[in-house]
Amino acid sequence: MHIPLACPDITQAEINLVNQVLHTPYLSMGPMIEHFENSFARYVGTEYAVAVSSGTAGLHLALIAAGVGEGDLVLTTPFSFVASANCILYTGAVPVFVDIDPHTLNMDPALVAEAVENLRDHPSQAARWLPPKIRGSQSADCELKALLPVHVFGQACDMEPLMDLASRYELALIEDACEALGTEYNHRRVGSFGDCAVFAFYPNKQITTGEGGIITTDREEWAQLFRSLRNQGRDDSRVWLNHVRLGYNYRMDELSAALGVAQLERVEELLSGREQVARWYSQQLSQVEGVTVPYVAPTTTRMSWFVYVIRLASELDRDAVMEGLARRGIPTRPYFPPIHLQPLYRERFGYREGDFPVAESVARSTLALPFHGRLSEEEVAYVCQALREVIVS
Repeated sequence: MHIPLACPDITQAEINLVNQVLHTPYLSMGPMIEHFENSFARYVGTEYAVAVSSGTAGLHLALIAAGVGEGDLVLTTPFSFVASANCILYTGAVPVFVDIDPHTLNMDPALVAEAVENLRDHPSQAARWLPPKIRGSQSADCELKALLPVHVFGQACDMEPLMDLASRYELALIEDACEALGTEYNHRRVGSFGDCAVFAFYPNKQITTGEGGIITTDREEWAQLFRSLRNQGRDDSRVWLNHVRLGYNYRMDELSAALGVAQLERVEELLSGREQVARWYSQQLSQVEGVTVPYVAPTTTRMSWFVYVIRLASELDRDAVMEGLARRGIPTRPYFPPIHLQPLYRERFGYREGDFPVAESVARSTLALPFHGRLSEEEVAYVCQALREVIVS
């Protein structure tokens, strides 16, 4: 048996809507984008949604709207896909990492509070939070501008303390919800808590547009700015070829939007399918020695499963486990290598092992199993049995 690591769930409904677009004059900047944006804003519970070419593009524009620029500081997590930190570098700002909670795998709110208070109120304590290469330099005088929490793997960050901090210190709060469409924090959907939020629609996500992303916000002026920035800085009146600011080609095309509209209409079906697969995995693996199944925090009142990531006991050789599963037709991935230990971040900022011990310990133990909403119970059972066999061999 061979099981793919991930697989988009595409039906005739998506094919029909994409074909419908192909029979119109609009392949870009047409009515399907507006349809997708309006539907998405209603789903998340915000006033506005602005579709873009990727989640990465959306995060970049969010930071620009927040006024983040050269030398500014943005607090974020070292345990995420690298794009969440790279986008900070795009603006010339500095990502300031805060270690994670070992259970939720999101930024530890207590450490975030300590970092914000030190960086804003206690300059003598600020240096310990900065990247090693800029401690004691002129860059150490830079201003903390924003918080960028990431809802990792679909687990909601603890938003209430982050919102309190953002309000008290007048910080922008940008939710990276790229992995968390449908996740609820205290019965409210993520993407509606910060100044804005960003979702992504790569083929392994809860819904897909092939490539693409969207920014949600209640701030009208930000929504207008996002629309201008995604379209080469065109002015708000949409006068043809009149550009009032530096912008980008971050547009989503009509075909991708059509795919998104059809997927969003099926979103409960898609989320429920993934929830069922996650339940099967947890039921079969919860008693397997050496395996820890994903934790769901009490405040995550609905977990939207992006991936299913287990943690292996430290005495197990993860590489050997991966090789054993691969021989049985089961692909796996170590999600995520810590961002601060990526070669770029080591070289640019001087990070090394031991800087964020919780994130590093978690990263050494994680293993993403095959996961998508169309996996059968038989396929899940095959993966679980194979994992048991490999662990005891």
